[in-house]
Amino acid sequence: MNLVAIVGRPNVGKSTLFNRLVGERSAIVESEPGVTRDRLYGKSDWNGKHFILIDTGGFIPGSENTMERAIREQAMIAIDEADAIIFVCDGRDGVTPFDNDIASILRTSKKDVVLVVNKCDNNEQINYAHEFYSLGLDEPFAVSALNGKNTGDFLDEVTKNLKDYDPDEEDIRLKIAVVGRPNAGKSSLTNALLGRDRMIVTDIPGTTRDAIDSIVRFHGEEIVLIDTAGLRKKSQIRDNIEMYSTLRTSRAIERCDVAVVMLDATRGFEDQDKKIINQINDARKGIIVAVNKWDLVEKDEKTADQFTKNFYDEMQTFSWVPLTYISAITKQRITKVIEMAKVIKEKRSFRIKTSELNEVLLAELDKTPPPAVRGYDLRINYITQVSTEPPVFAFFANHPQLIPDSYKRFIERVLRKHFDFEGTPVSFIFRKKNQTWEEHRSNKQ
Repeated sequence: MNLVAIVGRPNVGKSTLFNRLVGERSAIVESEPGVTRDRLYGKSDWNGKHFILIDTGGFIPGSENTMERAIREQAMIAIDEADAIIFVCDGRDGVTPFDNDIASILRTSKKDVVLVVNKCDNNEQINYAHEFYSLGLDEPFAVSALNGKNTGDFLDEVTKNLKDYDPDEEDIRLKIAVVGRPNAGKSSLTNALLGRDRMIVTDIPGTTRDAIDSIVRFHGEEIVLIDTAGLRKKSQIRDNIEMYSTLRTSRAIERCDVAVVMLDATRGFEDQDKKIINQINDARKGIIVAVNKWDLVEKDEKTADQFTKNFYDEMQTFSWVPLTYISAITKQRITKVIEMAKVIKEKRSFRIKTSELNEVLLAELDKTPPPAVRGYDLRINYITQVSTEPPVFAFFANHPQLIPDSYKRFIERVLRKHFDFEGTPVSFIFRKKNQTWEEHRSNKQ
């Protein structure tokens, strides 16, 4: 997946532009400089080119303020990892010394840089953009992130050299991403699975600046391992190693079929682990939780059961996610990870017959219909699966917009009870009914 970073000094409208390009208000927008401290990520596309957009904090070269230094380091990481960079300046302020300093850094980055002069809300302000030619970054694009003025022209420039992925050339091999917090054992698991005495290994280039993918031949089948652990050592980057991990994780999740979330058994289940699992779920990829370093835990016959119970107590809506207990160092149960991923890949590709869906699920939903909302009796009439990888199901109802989230969760539990989608997120679409199941069957006869 292509990666595009938005950089610039504080309070020039980076987050406003980010929100416009991703189509939702994800970034907090305030006039106070430094509001955006952590990176925000969103998906965007333009003319068929898809990319991950990064909103970085205000970039202040040379500042010794602790927070500003951390923000600057994160912006430098984003620049290093990005395929293209959007450099945002403020047309009302004109060229500032900070803009010149940032431009100097970007000119040496050897990346595609698109200069955007923001806050050009009228024709008079658009004329101010010519001043920014002095930055030596080719043509400045005068835009208004607030009202969307002229954003299309600069997006043409941003995307012109991004990769255009051809779905007909899609790699059909199982792709497993190994993700997790730093030091959870990601590299150890990858290296253990790539043991020379058991497997044939060749290196293939991943997406630009991603960690190198590796090919494992497992029982005659080629499987792609995406290791997100390889972090570049940069002398000027001391406080933001997690930033590297987050960038690599985002890309790896987008590219994989199944993500293996590595937990450190000696540290337990932490908030960052929850965030990673939720990110994988949002991307609708298969999920396996591998509890690593199990050999280092003092345990009895109940230890694994207790860990499993604690996990599901914390993640009650993820009861369908499987756990396995491994040791990458001793190679205990590591091949089970691949076996589980192969099964989940099959489940992601599984299509249920429409007749079976309706005969099985409608009977259950009739027994426990949706609750009445605003005086309306709600009824689901017909169900069909509309896609795979990930599985998506369409439910036709008389008032689809009124079906409460609690009932949607009930539907998912019913679906999973009858059909095995372990490790696989499922998605639901609720539409206005067009015909009943009985009418559908009579038309087929």
